[in-house]
Amino acid sequence: MSDDVTCLLIALARENAELREQLAATQDMLVETAVDAGNLYERLEAVQIECDAWRAEAERLRAEATPQRRWLTGR
Repeated sequence: MSDDVTCLLIALARENAELREQLAATQDMLVETAVDAGNLYERLEAVQIECDAWRAEAERLRAEATPQRRWLTGR
């Protein structure tokens, strides 16, 4: 094998190793992002459940207040 071919193979091997390191780092970041997204989704579901409960409570209070308002206003 000539020196040029050897240098080329070494350069390609180094570049390949660097690209593999970048790929591994990117994969780690992707996994972290997926975990964060899962946590955010869980929080969003909890907030939605709480929001639905508050809406139901507001509707219940509105329904209770309606007969009282009718009695007070005569409507």
